[in-house]
Amino acid sequence: MKGSGLPIAFALAFVPGFALGQITSGGAGTQTTGAPNTSAARPGFSMGSAASAPAGYVLSANDYVGVEVFGEDDLRTSGRLNPEGNVSVPLLGSVHLAGLTLTQAASRLTELYGRDYLVNPKVNVMLLGYAKRRFSILGQVGRPGNYEMPESSPGGIDLLEAIALAGGYTRIAAPERITVRRQAANGDQIFKVNAKKFNKTGGGSFRVEPGDTITVGESIF
Repeated sequence: MKGSGLPIAFALAFVPGFALGQITSGGAGTQTTGAPNTSAARPGFSMGSAASAPAGYVLSANDYVGVEVFGEDDLRTSGRLNPEGNVSVPLLGSVHLAGLTLTQAASRLTELYGRDYLVNPKVNVMLLGYAKRRFSILGQVGRPGNYEMPESSPGGIDLLEAIALAGGYTRIAAPERITVRRQAANGDQIFKVNAKKFNKTGGGSFRVEPGDTITVGESIF
């Protein structure tokens, strides 16, 4: 009689439902040794809409950033860099991020969190909004005044694009007589630009940077 159960057990081993039940019941144990489910293990980065920062973008004062640490929702924060280029971060306090790219900023925070607080932290830094970067344009344009750099080009735009933003040239404008004044650490720089040459060649121009003052001259005829 002891051997009479062997044929039955052997037959049940080939019944699909029985075999499936055996695999499912052990599934919970086997998942812990397999590849981790990364979609469940990591919280998604959903802190608002990140700005489309150009490659290598360097943070500066008044940029608005978001900081997240994988698996540490309490450390999620966002804020604007103050005039000194610092931002307040949970546990760390005020951290200087101006002058760093987003990747470098993430590395900096990773280092600081890993030094005293977390084991192998994974930090993400996102640009949520640009600081307001302005230039001025005076003289013979349709709408003289102060203008903000487009968010797609926060570091500077083409001179002809700047003139277009200001309504283009007036009837008596002299495109060959444009002056650009730029503030520098060692004093103001003055550039004399002949934009008429750019129009004729159809290429090349002068790059306007934040803080520049453009003056379009008047034709003498």
